[in-house]
This record gives sequence, C-alpha cells and structure tokens, in this order.
Amino acid sequence: MDITKQNINDVLLITIEDKDANLSKSEHFKEQVLNEITLGARKLIVSFERVEYIDSSFLGAMVAILKNLLPQDGKLVLIELNSDINNLFELTRLDKIFDLKDSLETALKEF
Repeated sequence: MDITKQNINDVLLITIEDKDANLSKSEHFKEQVLNEITLGARKLIVSFERVEYIDSSFLGAMVAILKNLLPQDGKLVLIELNSDINNLFELTRLDKIFDLKDSLETALKEF
C-alpha cells in the first residue's frame, strides 16, 4: 500500500494514496503504521482523502493499530472519510471507537 508521511509538530500525518483499502493491502498498511508506533509515534492522523473503498479486513487493521497505540498513551484521528466510508464506520459502530474528523485542521486541535 502506498502511503505518504508528514510530521506536523509532533503529530504524524499518514495519507493513504490508494483508492482501495482492502484485504490485499491491509496487512502491509498495518505493518507500516505499527512500525511508526515502534519508532515512537504516539500522535497519529490517518487521511482517507484519496480512498474510495475500504473493506472489513482494513477495518480490522485499523482496530489493531488503535489497540496497539492506546496502551502507549497514543491517539489516532481519522480524517477526510467519504460518505460511504463514514457510513461504514457508523454501521459497524466503529465511529464510537475512532475519532473521525472532517479536516486536518480539526484533527490537529485534538492533540
């Protein structure tokens, strides 16, 4: 999975560059983000700006990332989800677990 990383102060912004976030990409994405956490990242924002579709395996990867980050006093904010992806988070009630924001500016205020 192609991602770009940008540090904004002490917050790591990870932008998913692929249109589809699915089974074939979820494990690699999870490994990339967990590696960043291992290297010390504790404040993460993941941008879904370019993502048009995610599947359940990718949701599972996001849950695994959050489960790894929370015990280390970390915070994860997801931004720029399209309406279909946002609806999926609501249907699975993951919107109660994840911090979903519209924009980078509103996400940065969470830290």
